Amino acid sequence: MKLFTIPNIMTLGNLLCGCLGIVFVFEGNLLWASYLIFIAGVLDFLDGFVARLLKQHSEIGKQLDSLADMVTFGVLPSFILAKLIQISTTQNTVLSDLIPSNLLSQTHLPTLAYVAFILALFSCLRLAKFNIDTRQSDSFIGVPTPANAFVVASFPLILEFNPEYKFLILNSTFLIAYTLIMSYLLISEIPLFALKFKSFAWKSNQIKYIFLILSVILLVSLKFLAIPLIIFLYIILSVINNFLPKNS
Repeated sequence: MKLFTIPNIMTLGNLLCGCLGIVFVFEGNLLWASYLIFIAGVLDFLDGFVARLLKQHSEIGKQLDSLADMVTFGVLPSFILAKLIQISTTQNTVLSDLIPSNLLSQTHLPTLAYVAFILALFSCLRLAKFNIDTRQSDSFIGVPTPANAFVVASFPLILEFNPEYKFLILNSTFLIAYTLIMSYLLISEIPLFALKFKSFAWKSNQIKYIFLILSVILLVSLKFLAIPLIIFLYIILSVINNFLPKNS
């Protein structure tokens, strides 16, 4: 059994991003914690692509992928949310400019912030469910953990580059509501399309094309602010797609 295949090394890189991201949260560097989630997202996509390209699929690779995702896309986002809730209860300012460094690096969390770790628990349930759910080979049932992680990772970046929205991102009520709603969506029975193309015909992929086109427009026009909107758009279009007649 080969452990250190190229896809497995890439998956371990994903895990390393999660570990380093948690360290950055403790050090008060939420921006780099967020950047590492996106880097891990690229590795998470590429490890599967490389495994198919090199024909190196394995059961250990499948299990390794879930374990890495649990840390990077489950635990790390919960730490980021907990830190944001902590900041929201003590200081309502922009990360790199006005929040004192001693506040960002402060490790003591208020009781309210522990609600954020509900997201880690439900991420674990979602990943375990995904591994044994045979219905999710060509689509998803419930929101994938990377999608949630990207939304959480966008929050510190929005604070940095779109500080006019700090009233929302540094609002503990909003952060807790997001945690609870997304925790439910992770394990929900809502079918969501996957960006896999069996053909490139418009008729059989129109929802996917619409999503990609709108996502590009949002990213170009809104940058980091677009990320939560793209995930919301993904869920809405998936629900719409469930009611459209299926092409054989």
